[in-house]
Amino acid sequence: MFIFNISNPLTLALILAITVLLVFLAQEVKKSYIAAIPLFAFLILTLIHGIQMFTVPKEYRNLLPILGRCIAIDFVFVGISFFSYLWVDDIEAKEKGIKSVDTSLDWFWKNV
Repeated sequence: MFIFNISNPLTLALILAITVLLVFLAQEVKKSYIAAIPLFAFLILTLIHGIQMFTVPKEYRNLLPILGRCIAIDFVFVGISFFSYLWVDDIEAKEKGIKSVDTSLDWFWKNV
């Protein structure tokens, strides 16, 4: 059974670097859809890991702790990606003079 193990430190570092680079690119070109790419990727990974956890065969029960760690890491990256998307969306909205998707975090963005 193949599992995309993101709890491996090297894989985790690579995914973190790619996420940071995509958010930085989105912030530089002021396009929020670029920051949404890692968000959707981590949501899909969370869904895949959840399905794998609930459909794992008996002979692969030893993979359950690994899947649990992967799901926890997925949720952390979903949170990071979501706040990054909101931040870049706020930057894009101010640049174009349009309404942002969510303005409830304005107090937070002023401090960043």
